[in-house]
Amino acid sequence: MNDLTRKSVVQEALSWVGTPYHHHGRVKGVGVDCAQILLAVYCDALALAPAMDVGHYSTQWHLHRGEEVYLSWLEKAGAKQVQAPAPGDIAMFRFGRTYSHSAICVGDFFVHAYVNLGVIQSRLDEEPLVGRPLQFWSLL
Repeated sequence: MNDLTRKSVVQEALSWVGTPYHHHGRVKGVGVDCAQILLAVYCDALALAPAMDVGHYSTQWHLHRGEEVYLSWLEKAGAKQVQAPAPGDIAMFRFGRTYSHSAICVGDFFVHAYVNLGVIQSRLDEEPLVGRPLQFWSLL
C-alpha cells in the first residue's frame, strides 16, 4: 500500500468511530460488526479489495469451531500475513478457538467494532485486546 492509500484507509476507519455495534450491520453511524467494518472500509469505500458476500455467521462460531473462517476471508480478498503492522493494515485477534476479531491499524492504536462498545480505538496493551494472540495482515 502506498502512503496515500494507507492514509485513506486510516481516515475512513476513523470516520466509523462511535458507530454502535450491530451484528451483520454495515451502516456508518447506525451499526457495524468487526467483519463488516473491514468490508465497508476496504471494499465499499476504497475499493482496495473485491466486494465479498461472507454470508451468515453466528456471533459465537469462534467458540464452537476450529476452522479459521475469518482468515480465509482475508486470503480470498488478497491479504497477506505480515510481521508488523503499518497504518492501514489489519490485526486479527484470537477469541475462543479461532482468529475471530479484527481491527484496523491507525498508528499506535487500532479501530475496531466490539460488542456492547461499538466502534472504538484501542491500544494492544489495553482491554479488550490485551493478551490476545494476534496476527497482522496487509492487503497490499
